[in-house]
Amino acid sequence: MTSHIAFIGLGNMGGPMAQNLLKHDYKVTVFDLNEEAVKLLTDQGAQAATSAVTAAQQADVVVTMLPNGDIVKSLYIGDKGLIQAANNKTLLIDCSTIAAEDARAVNAAAKAAGIGMIDAPVSGGTAAAEAGTLTFICGGDTADYEAAQPVLSAMGKNIFHAGEAGAGQVAKICNNMLLAIHMIGTSEALNMGVAQGLDPAVMSDIMKASSGNNWSLQVYNPYPGVMPNVPASRGYQGGFMVELMNKDLGLAQKLAAQSKAATPLGALSAQLYQIHQNQGGNGLDFSSILQFLQSKQ
Repeated sequence: MTSHIAFIGLGNMGGPMAQNLLKHDYKVTVFDLNEEAVKLLTDQGAQAATSAVTAAQQADVVVTMLPNGDIVKSLYIGDKGLIQAANNKTLLIDCSTIAAEDARAVNAAAKAAGIGMIDAPVSGGTAAAEAGTLTFICGGDTADYEAAQPVLSAMGKNIFHAGEAGAGQVAKICNNMLLAIHMIGTSEALNMGVAQGLDPAVMSDIMKASSGNNWSLQVYNPYPGVMPNVPASRGYQGGFMVELMNKDLGLAQKLAAQSKAATPLGALSAQLYQIHQNQGGNGLDFSSILQFLQSKQ
């Protein structure tokens, strides 16, 4: 069993993921610019590092969960990056959602240094991160993917190998575009039903048993009070923020242009979420798109 894991990036997703590694008796060293997030983990048995590089120097595996590709590249690549700090027995796992070309660039730098690396973006939201049931969508060499299995299994339930470096990011970006589309559609349907006097919980049950069933209805209902322990029932706080969904939809549109793939609903979703962010959605969970629709009535 891998004895020592460095975990860098303790946000809404990274924090619970690191907690699950501790629950599986891994030795975990953590780093984040948010001191409160670090303290939450050290109170549960993690060790705190003074920098990301320090955290990585003695680790068998480095796991990162970061906001965007520029941060990932700046953290990994360069004379003072994680690749330089790691040894050739270290396995690097980046769970951030970034552009495929950024993932490929970091993977190439790691490979040039003789270090194994995979991109392993996640799906499932904060509830799955807390429960240890995330889906990992991996890109990279088969040997590195297989070496990552024990660590990923401590944090997730479903682990897929999408292909070579960057493939995990392509699959994740496609998935998140679909997530945005069905969250908007679910919110529109619930909002229209309630406007006609229906109970949102009853309407949700009807759609879950009908052809409109989807993940947003099953585990992440956007209507307040319908489902406990989801952001909609706590003022849309926590969860997957609107600005992160906007980032992913921007990546999807860039990928669509590169692929010459028609994504009219993806493009419209990107526009709606950008307007929502600009009109007060910043910092809220992405399911707050229902709140945005209500504001337009």
